Amino acid sequence: MKYVELTIHTTSEASEIISDIMWNYTDYGVTICDKNDIIALQTAKESTFWDYMDDELLIDKGGEALVKCYVAEDIAAQVISSILSDIQKAKALSGGALAFGTLEDTKRLVDGDDWIDVWKKHFRPIHLGNIVVVPEWIEYTPKANERVVLLDSNMAFGTGEHETTSMCVEEMQPYITPDCVCIDVGCGSGILGISALKLGAKKAYLTDIDPIAVESSLHNCQLNLVDKNAVVAHSNLLDDTAIQADVMMANITGEVLKMLAPSIPKNLKTGGILVLSGIIESRLEMVKQAYENVGMEIIKERRKGEWFALVCKRK
Repeated sequence: MKYVELTIHTTSEASEIISDIMWNYTDYGVTICDKNDIIALQTAKESTFWDYMDDELLIDKGGEALVKCYVAEDIAAQVISSILSDIQKAKALSGGALAFGTLEDTKRLVDGDDWIDVWKKHFRPIHLGNIVVVPEWIEYTPKANERVVLLDSNMAFGTGEHETTSMCVEEMQPYITPDCVCIDVGCGSGILGISALKLGAKKAYLTDIDPIAVESSLHNCQLNLVDKNAVVAHSNLLDDTAIQADVMMANITGEVLKMLAPSIPKNLKTGGILVLSGIIESRLEMVKQAYENVGMEIIKERRKGEWFALVCKRK
């Protein structure tokens, strides 16, 4: 089968947003090729932090990020038009807060078997504290204290390589206990909720407004054999205020985090921990103020690349 490879020339800041848009239209793979990622890879002490590496990424392109997706040839024209339209809408909605770059697009026809094999060949386990995120087709033997989270990377959403996701996984770990209840808001692939369960949490509730995310999370919960302790809901947040979390995680954009601030405390115990990520610098103070206004104490602020994460405690 033939596919059209669509490449969008953008920036590190906007690459994740464009990736999410592409995943709304394809099940055949999305990759982010970012020079900043390669710099981090080259300077990291560990050699297994990143899923893939293309030799072309070593070429200096002035900080440009490339986001690629694959669309079946017979529907490519219509699907690509929709993708490009949604990207322009996202740029307009950002109001200039995010730099989207040139948004130049290029297309080429590829053979499906070729790119699928290359894509899988370069995926590697990702180490995030005691969690190791492993593509489901790779056999991995965990070391002492490691907990493996298997992800089907043919499903939508990320695999933990992005700074926002990795910070959430790392920052929540000190607060996971055998009796704790966790809520993953905007669950995507389910990586945060599944990680909490693998670390020993008693129960995890995963919520998302995207039905594809709900499907992906359900699939990955089953893949990891944690579905009996997980509840996946198609909603912004839980409607049942009787569900009280010890730890909540939300890896979403700053604007959405601000919007959700008044609702989040109703499902978080007094003294409970909230880990927020997906925040760019221009939105950081806005998010901090929104959560301080609803009784959250910010106990930690962390930065990776262009992104920030906050650890908060409910007073």
